[in-house]
Amino acid sequence: MLIALLFFVGTVSCTLFLAVNSLYSASDDVIELTPTNFNKEVIQSESLWLVEFYAPWCGHCQRLTPEWKKAATALKGVVKVGAVDADKHQSLGGQYGVRGFPTIKIFGANKNKAEDYQGGRTSDAIVDAALSALRSLVKERLSGRSGGYSSGKQGRINSPNKKDVIELTDDSFDKNVINSDNVWMVEFYAPWCGHCKNLEPEWAAAATEVKEQTKGKVKLAAVDATVNQMLAGRYGIRGFPTIKIFQKGEDPVDYDGGRTRSDIIARALDLFSDNAPPPELLEIISEDVLKSTCDAHQLCIISVLPHILDTGASGRNSYLDVMLKMAEKYKKKMWGWLWTEAGSQSDLESSLGIGGFGYPAMAAVNARKMKFALLKGSFSEQGINEFLRELSVGRGSTAPVGGGAFPKIHSVEPWDGKDGELPVEDDIDLSDVDLDDWDKDEL
Repeated sequence: MLIALLFFVGTVSCTLFLAVNSLYSASDDVIELTPTNFNKEVIQSESLWLVEFYAPWCGHCQRLTPEWKKAATALKGVVKVGAVDADKHQSLGGQYGVRGFPTIKIFGANKNKAEDYQGGRTSDAIVDAALSALRSLVKERLSGRSGGYSSGKQGRINSPNKKDVIELTDDSFDKNVINSDNVWMVEFYAPWCGHCKNLEPEWAAAATEVKEQTKGKVKLAAVDATVNQMLAGRYGIRGFPTIKIFQKGEDPVDYDGGRTRSDIIARALDLFSDNAPPPELLEIISEDVLKSTCDAHQLCIISVLPHILDTGASGRNSYLDVMLKMAEKYKKKMWGWLWTEAGSQSDLESSLGIGGFGYPAMAAVNARKMKFALLKGSFSEQGINEFLRELSVGRGSTAPVGGGAFPKIHSVEPWDGKDGELPVEDDIDLSDVDLDDWDKDEL
């Protein structure tokens, strides 16, 4: 039985731009976990686990490291302590809802429900929490309420509820799958197949997680190929289980990944991000737009475009098109994308070191740490791609946001999509002025 501890999400902030190696080594008592070994080491283990999800560049994670190592040594042989580089293994972090670093959860009696750890970050506090969780686990076993992990090899003990696995038939398949805008992962199975029985609890658990993580956009289904032989023949099913991926307008492809819950979820999330629309490109017309976008994303990409009188609508739209293409290219990063017109938010420009010239300009801002990096190359697909690629691997020089916080944002009218117009000057009525007399006076 497990309890996976994830540190409280959203209450910490870590700088985004530092590139650091793994915080743990083979000589530590902290066990490095990856998508490859997580299911075997943690999910299938009878031990209690404390698992930290971290990013090597995160300052809070770096400060936690010595305490985490000390706790792991103290708990050796009693409770297992692990760590996941969630920056490197984003699919595993996403599987457990990791949104900030460090994050710790406890996997225990119910392995399908991770319990959040919200205690202190000293070795003493971590050890106390582990022993408390262990005491609860032992009491549950003593009362007979906890039965340990079952892989399905000896029956279906503790098999997850299959409510989120959609059963498909010859009659329902085309309506649900072929005509759907969603992505489908379909298992073709035979009830007597031992490998299918082993896969069943993993498939069921993954179905529930995938439904939650993708808001139902990726669906897991199952077809009894011994009953629905028309479908089995159509898709050339010759062995069990066979898993195929269906996407609208494309031929189905075989899933050839691992058969654990984490493997299945990781593939489903990749499919989801591949098919997800790019993030919305918003104009900064109020403080709420800036704050809500930057607070909700790890990075917000802010562009300052030339005044409409300098470019016209066509010129501005060409810049916006470049940003939209980059938002599409980097949509898996889940960044926020914003733009404003030069001079509309001059205080914001100054705080990002842009101020008054060099338009168009672009800054990538980590709002949690109030640091930013400036685009030094051209405002083009190639220049922006090189800039964002460097950021995505933790490179690039950064500076603190001026004043340590976003300045006041002025409410402005959104761009109407039209060319700009010069302000209309007031007409001056000279009908009652005697110009001849004026000339004489001047002389």
